[in-house]
Order: sequence, then C-alpha cells, then structure tokens
Amino acid sequence: MALLEVNNLDVRFALRGGDVRALRDVCFSLDRGERLGIVGESGAGKSVAAFSLLNLIAKPGYIAGGSITFDGEELSGMKDRGLRRIRGNRISMIFQDPMMTLNPVLSIGEQMVECLKAHRRISTREARAISLHKLNQVQIPSPETRLDQYPHELSGGMRQRVIIAIALLLDPDIIVADEPTTALDVTIQAEIMDLLLELCEKHNVGLVLITHDLGVVSQVTQRMLVMYAGRVIEQGPTREIINDPQHPYTQGLINALPQMATPGSRLNQIPGSMPSLSNLPSGCAFHPRCGFVNDANGEPRKACLDKVPGFVDSGNCRVACHMVAELVNQQQRDSREEIL
Repeated sequence: MALLEVNNLDVRFALRGGDVRALRDVCFSLDRGERLGIVGESGAGKSVAAFSLLNLIAKPGYIAGGSITFDGEELSGMKDRGLRRIRGNRISMIFQDPMMTLNPVLSIGEQMVECLKAHRRISTREARAISLHKLNQVQIPSPETRLDQYPHELSGGMRQRVIIAIALLLDPDIIVADEPTTALDVTIQAEIMDLLLELCEKHNVGLVLITHDLGVVSQVTQRMLVMYAGRVIEQGPTREIINDPQHPYTQGLINALPQMATPGSRLNQIPGSMPSLSNLPSGCAFHPRCGFVNDANGEPRKACLDKVPGFVDSGNCRVACHMVAELVNQQQRDSREEIL
C-alpha cells in the first residue's frame, strides 16, 4: 500500500454563477521516499492539487468528492483538529514565496521554536538546539547568528533554505513543494533543488514537487503527472515521459523548451491558452489547441470534439488521449494478427 493515495479527487469553487470544478478525477499515489513531479501551465490545477492534500483550500473552494489517504488515514473529510496532527508534522509544505511564508516580525529562531513546540512537548532550549541542527543541515552559514535574525535580513536563497529547514523540523514523511524556486535566480534555483533532493534521499522523505519547469522535474523526480485544465492527462516514469511524450500537450511542453529550438529562430510554443474552468471546451479540453485533432483525412476526430478521453496504457505510462488510444488499439490488433 502506498504512503499517499489520491483517488478521483474533485475540487470545486462555489461562485455566484455556479460551482467551478478546479480538479476533476485526479488520481495518483506516492510511496515512501518517492519523488513525484506535477507539471503544467498556470491554471492547470497543480497548486490546487497540492493544497488539497492538507485541505488548505481557502473558501469558496472545497473538496467535493474523492479520497486522500495518508498512511491508512482518510484526510479529505478529516476535521481541523485531526489535520493539525498531520500538517507540518508528517506532511510539510514549502510555499512559492518565502517572504510571504515567514512572519516578518518574528526572528527565524522564534518561528522554528514555535513550530516545534506546537507539535512536541519540549523545552525552548531543546527546540533551539533542533532548529540549529536543521539550519546546519540546509547549509546555512553561521546558523547561530541566523537564528536571531529576521527574514528581511536574509537573501532570497537564505530564506528559502530556512523554509526547507522548517519543513524538515519534525522529520516529516512527505514534503509538498509548490514551485519552491520561483522567486530565485537560476544559480540559486539549482542549489536549492540539489539540496532538497539530497535531503529527501538521505532521510527517505517523499517529495511532491509542483513546477512548470520540465528541466527541474527531469533531474529531481522519478515519476511525473502532466495536468491540463484540472485533469491529469499523462502520468508515468519521468524519464520515459521526457524521452517519449505521448500526449500532444506534453509534446508541446517539451518542444517549448529553449534547447529544442534552432539557434536564432523563434521559440516553439503551444498555440492558444489554457481555457477558463468555467467554460471548458466540449470533449477533450485540449482539442482547440491540438495539432493532432484532425485524422489522416484532415477531418476533426469526432471523439476529440464530443467525448472526454479516458486513460489508455502506453508503455509504462497512462495517457488520456483519443489519438493515442487509436494507435494503441491498432498496435494490439496488429499483434493479434501476427500471432494468428
């Protein structure tokens, strides 16, 4: 049994014009020590999926259906008192902006001690000793000095290291990192991701990494989900998806990487933009932007326009695409004919 299992997760936002489904039928699992990446454009539902794990969705958002099971416990319907045992203790979260996460009027040490004493019955001296050890783990220079400094006195990279140290304070089983390097420059991004990967491997901590950076995902994670308009449209081993993407949207994301363009030419891009969740296209939500919506005769595939695609197995990956389903079915028919 996986440490974390998410099945048919449905998240909605209650608006005046009716409920808007931000996530629909999202399924994935995470084993102890495993690293999972969730990628997609802005508005795909990545952060909503991350926040849903600990029911941190602000109203008018709510979990409308599905289950989130952590170590045998159901989290989706758990009361706040029960969730407090899990949040920060067994599942920690790293948010996008460290300056918004840290309290500007409390020193780093005060915030770390407060976090520890909220979950454990220990003295302030013991809590400071643990905090100092964690700051050492994330390679912050002069950690004794940093404990008594305030967030504004640290650089962006330092603040993000402090956030990682706080996430590790209570030795969690899972860290959920929501675009943890967004506000940092490229060299600091690489340092932070290397540090996070090293700590997860050393302490056997599961990682759910939310990002739009396929380069980071390819280097850090073992499995990945690709999301579009609130649905998972491809999932499988990271290396297999990066090297041989099956869904046209995944292919578009990889082709849009700078290194995929000819030097001196315009970068590749996916035409159009993410649809509004309150006005999704019929059938496959990606079909208005898809270069493969037409069949060999140049006619639009009726299924793409009318029917939401289900998952089909392609190699070790699962893909929600009518075109891939056609190809897989054809391959299966060819194989049966060869056997006969």
